[in-house]
Amino acid sequence: MVKVAVTEHEHRKAEQVFSGSVEDGLECLCMPANETALAEAIRTRQVSHVIVGVEAYSGSLYEALPAGGVIARFGVGHDGVNKPLATERSLLCTNTPGVLDDSVAEHAVNLLLAAARHTATLAASMKAGQWSPALGSELKGKTLAIIGCGAIGQRVARRAAVGLGMKVIGCEKQDVDVARMQREFGFTTVINSFEQAVAQADFVSLHIPSLPETYHFLDRKRLALLPARCWLVNTARGALVDEIALFDALAGGTIAGAALDVYEREPYEPAMTEKDLRKLNNVIMTPHVGSSTREACERMARRALQNIRLAEAGRYEEMDLLNPDVLPAIQKLRRTTS
Repeated sequence: MVKVAVTEHEHRKAEQVFSGSVEDGLECLCMPANETALAEAIRTRQVSHVIVGVEAYSGSLYEALPAGGVIARFGVGHDGVNKPLATERSLLCTNTPGVLDDSVAEHAVNLLLAAARHTATLAASMKAGQWSPALGSELKGKTLAIIGCGAIGQRVARRAAVGLGMKVIGCEKQDVDVARMQREFGFTTVINSFEQAVAQADFVSLHIPSLPETYHFLDRKRLALLPARCWLVNTARGALVDEIALFDALAGGTIAGAALDVYEREPYEPAMTEKDLRKLNNVIMTPHVGSSTREACERMARRALQNIRLAEAGRYEEMDLLNPDVLPAIQKLRRTTS
C-alpha cells in the first residue's frame, strides 16, 4: 500500500474520493497543512507522496519526501510549490488543469451579478432587520473586459456574452485566433493592449496566472486606467493586485467597486492595518471559494491521485508535470531501484 498525505482542507473537500483510493493501492492520510508539521508526519508515517492546497511550501517538505515522490497540487495554480527545489530533490510536481474551469468561471459570473445588484449589501441589511432597497444595474449591454483569455477566461466570456448579453473584450498577450474566440466564446474582439481593453469597461475580470512578472499586475498605474464606473472582479490570484493601491482607488472613488475571491495573504490580512478592504462598502469578498464546488473538488482529487498512480507506474509522459527537468534524475533513480 502506497501512502499519500493529503492536507486537511483538501481531504475534507473530497473525503469520499480519497477514502476510496484504497481499492487502487493508495492509502490517503489526512495531515496538517503547516509545512513543519506536515514534513514531520510524512517522515513518521513513511509517506511517499503528498497532495497540497494553496499554502506556500519552501523547505522541510522537500526534505521529508523520498526521491521520486510526487507533490500534487490540488488545483491549478502552483505558485506555492517551489519547482526548482523539488527538481533538486528529485520530486515530481503536478497540478490539475482543466478540472475547475467551470466552477471558477461560474463564481466570476456570480460576483458580476452580485456587484450589479448589490446582493451582499442587501442580504446583510435584510438580516439586520432593515428594508433598504437599492437601485441595481442590468448586465445586458454592459462591457466586460477579460484579462487573460485562457480556459477560464473563455468560459466567463461565453457565459457573459451568450447568457447575459454583455459585450466582452478580451485582453491576451499571446497570439490567438480572434475569429474562433468570437465564434466559440462570444468575444467581441481580443487585443493585447490592457489600456484599450479596459477603456470602456463596466467590469474587469482577471484570469492571468500568478508569476514573478505578473506580481501586482494591477498596480496604481493600471488601476488609474479603469473608468470610474468600473468594478474589478478577481478570482485568479491575490498577488496580481496591489491591495494598497486598490484600497485607495476604492476609497477615493476612482473605481466603483471590487468583488474579490483571492488575496495576497490568505486567510485575508490587510497589507496595511489602516487599509483594510473589509471596511469598505463597495467591496464584496469571498474566502477563495471559486473552485470549491463538490463536483470540482472530486475532479481535482481524482486527477491528483491519477498523477500519483502514473508516477508509480513510471508513465511520466501522461502526468500533468510542472517540472519536466526532473525526469532524467527520476528515470535514473527508477533504473537503479528496479
